[in-house]
Amino acid sequence: MALYGILFRGLRGTLSSDQGHHRAKPRSKGSGDINSTTMCYGRCARCIGHSLVWLATLCIVANILLYFPNGETKYASDNHLSRFVWFFSGILGGGLLMFLPAFIFIGLDQEDCCGCCGHENCGKRCAMLSSILAALIGIGGSGYCVTVAALALEEGPRCMDASGQWNYTFANTEGDYLLDSSTWSQCVEPKHIVEWNVSLFSILLALGGIEFILCLIQVINGMLGGICGHCSSRQQQYDC
Repeated sequence: MALYGILFRGLRGTLSSDQGHHRAKPRSKGSGDINSTTMCYGRCARCIGHSLVWLATLCIVANILLYFPNGETKYASDNHLSRFVWFFSGILGGGLLMFLPAFIFIGLDQEDCCGCCGHENCGKRCAMLSSILAALIGIGGSGYCVTVAALALEEGPRCMDASGQWNYTFANTEGDYLLDSSTWSQCVEPKHIVEWNVSLFSILLALGGIEFILCLIQVINGMLGGICGHCSSRQQQYDC
């Protein structure tokens, strides 16, 4: 009987220690899904940020090339380039201005707005909402790049015609010259200036359009990451 008493007391002590261990580490319901959802929003923003860096770099390169038709510098110094080249749409709008939202998006995965009064999850929601402002800046820059590129394609390049006059030969065609390459020979100098302008401004138009779409996606991503959740002192929950 004494042996049975010892075994009973030992078993009861083991069960009590197990119950105390489970009470010490409560598991919040859905915490794994919450963390994965938060990471999903951050990773999406980071991917967009890296893409914007590459797109902005390409915009700057394309805009710089517009100043040197056929690799020559004399046309820029003599002011014989299209006026839209001097609007710096690829350097400023689709380039330097785009780096601001890009770097904000890249660091968004680790940003928590200083914990938002001690609540880290609330801080992450605040950071996601603040990224919308950065995305709007990107939308403005990319929109400027697209607008200038479209106007430049419609007007055509400034070139010297067969009579030796420098003018916008295709300004009155409303962009129809883009569909009729046989008319491009009307520009005598610089050589192949129509192909040069059409190619580079088309690249700026495409790159600016992609940047615009990515920034718009981040606006939606920021809203989902911020508005769809509510914060508490212990955990973050999402209603979406």
